[in-house]
Order: sequence, then structure tokens, then C-alpha cells
Amino acid sequence: MTASNISACLPQDLERALLIGRVWRHSDKGEGPSIVVVRNGEVFDITRTVPTSADLLDRPDVVEIARQAPGESLGPVSKLMEASLAAQSGSGPYLLAPCDVQSIKACGVTFAVSLIERVIEEQAGGDPAKAVEARNAITALIGTDLSKIRPGSEAAMRLKAELQRRGAWSQYMEVGIGPDAEVFSKSQPMSSVGFGADIGLHPASVWNNPEPEIVLAVSSRGEAVGATLGNDVNLRDIEGRSALLLGKCKDNNGSCAIGPFVRLFDEHFTIDTVRQTSVSLRVEGRDDDFVLDGISHMSEISRDPLDLVGQTCGAHHQYPDGFMLFLGTMFSPIKDRDAPGGGFTHHLGDVVTISAPPLGALVNTVRLCTEITPWTFGARALYRNLAQRGLLEAQ
Repeated sequence: MTASNISACLPQDLERALLIGRVWRHSDKGEGPSIVVVRNGEVFDITRTVPTSADLLDRPDVVEIARQAPGESLGPVSKLMEASLAAQSGSGPYLLAPCDVQSIKACGVTFAVSLIERVIEEQAGGDPAKAVEARNAITALIGTDLSKIRPGSEAAMRLKAELQRRGAWSQYMEVGIGPDAEVFSKSQPMSSVGFGADIGLHPASVWNNPEPEIVLAVSSRGEAVGATLGNDVNLRDIEGRSALLLGKCKDNNGSCAIGPFVRLFDEHFTIDTVRQTSVSLRVEGRDDDFVLDGISHMSEISRDPLDLVGQTCGAHHQYPDGFMLFLGTMFSPIKDRDAPGGGFTHHLGDVVTISAPPLGALVNTVRLCTEITPWTFGARALYRNLAQRGLLEAQ
């Protein structure tokens, strides 16, 4: 990847963006994950002040700590990102997912296009060959523009009643336009992969796609403190067979990518920035020269991001270590790839780039979840490692 491409993987206003992340690196105390902050394009290790990402993001003074905490310089962020693309399985330094012990939650069908595609999966029973027929039937019945329907509103309930009368109601419509959002556990704490890493497809799947999303970093107080990018890798055939297979679809080795950094909310970057952000997707096939490009807009989301935070946590559910919240995808790629009418599915070796101007880009390569590096470094390993490196006294 060229220097210009690396630059495109960073926020367009890097000089004022306050970024936090995690890096696997060697130090005089041994190797392990370190908490870093990017200040004006330079990376600083601040693990001696805050040993985990969850600790940092939970601090009420997180912005001040990120700006002022003393730290060891690791050099330009562009060099770190180059190393991350080249050395994910090496000794480092390279980027990890910017979260660690936080829960990983995700919201589904929060965009009209996602709602329609989930209904199509259901109608097609997980068979991609039936998707075109199902898409034509569904769009003829309900149209393609549901973005103006506010979930839980009187208009939404009238639409629900009419679709039920026609025998066309779906469990996906219930969470798409009903009062309650779909919120599920995407993956386990410490299992997410970061910028440059391989992402994993279950070998049983033959119809799958990336799900580009914005991800909020939320403190234990239920306060959104920053945002990043994520890939909620989706197995369309397996979920289409039954929504009860959601866990098999969503939680596999390497099936959750987050990064490259969490950008903290401050005077230059706010939740309103997220609401107005456009997200781009690019898939580049390495075996067939296939290219898929798309762009979509957070302004088309059917539920406000902070409403989704409120539906996830509150008096009904607490997250003492904080959580990362995928806000839902606005993409469901349908461009034919292998045959006319066959739609899109991944090939092994695909390079997926998810980008947004204020957040940079998340780049990953598609492999089988059974063939990428196994996940072995969990929460116990993290705290053992921090103790061995003498870093837990920060607590």
C-alpha cells in the first residue's frame, strides 16, 4: 500500500483528530498490548496511565487524559499502519482492535435497505438463487423507501397492520419499524480483530458479505464517548435459513473487525458528526479482479444513534466495562459477481475497505475462520500480561 493510500486510512483532519487505540509491541518489560493515543499524527504509548482501553474510555476526563497523559513516542502513525498491514502475525508493532474487555453489541435492520435485504434472505430461505425473485416480490409490495417511516410511530403501525393483512409481515420488519430495536451480542470481549488483520468466514457459508458500520464506544455510564468503524461480517445463507442461527452467523473467529482507532468526541468531532457521516465500501477481489464500490449515508438511519445506546443500556441492563455498539449497516451488496442474477458473495482473498472521512479506513482480508490465527488471548491472558509487565499499578 502506497503512502497516499495509508494517508487515506487516517481521518482527513488528522492534525486535530484525537485517536486512541491498541498496539501489540515489544518493550523493555516484554511484549503485549499497549494503549496508544495519536496526537497530531504521532503515536504515544500511555499504558502506564491507563492499562486498558476500557479504563481509558470510562474515564470522565478521557479527552484530557488522551491529550495530556505522558507517553513514549512510537513515531508517525502512518508507519504504524504500514507495519500493521505487513506484520499482523509477527512480533509487532501492529494495530489491534481499539477495544479490549468491553462487550461487543450490534444493532440490526436500522436502515431501510438492510430491512429489505433481511426480509429477502428470509423469503429466499438462505438460497442466493432465489434472492432476485424474492427481491422483486418484496419491493413490489412494500417499495424501497422506508427511510421516512419512524419506528414505532402511528404510520409504522398502520404499515404493519396492512402488511399483516396481506400476509407479508416479517420478524425483520418488527425490529425494523416496530418500537423495539434489534440489539444482539456480536462477539466476545477481546475477540475483535483490527486494521490489517484477516477476517473469517465460516466454511459452511456460500452466500456472505461485509457489513460496514459505524461503531460507538460507550462508557459504563451509558455515555457515547467516541466512534470508529466496524465490519459485522454476515453469512446471508445461514441467517436466511433461520434467525435462530444468528449466533452461528455472527460470532466466529475473525468475524468482527473494529478500527483503526476510536476517535474521541470533542469540540471537533461530535455525535452530530456521526449523524452526518458518509461511509464507503470497497471490495477488491484478488482471484477475479472484481471490484465493488458503494457509498451510503448515516442520515438515512431509521433510529438515532443515541436511541440505540438507550435501548442497549440503562435501568434494564448495565455494562460495567462499557461496550462497543455497531449501529447497523446501510449496505447489502447485490452486484452480480459469479453469474448473472447470482448477486454478490465473498471470494477468499478479498480485500475489504470501509472508510469515512472523519474516521479513516478499516482494511481487512477475507479468509476462512478455520484457517486464520486462532483466538487465544482473552481477558485472563490480558491481565496476566499486564501484571507481568508491571502495568496494573495504574489501577
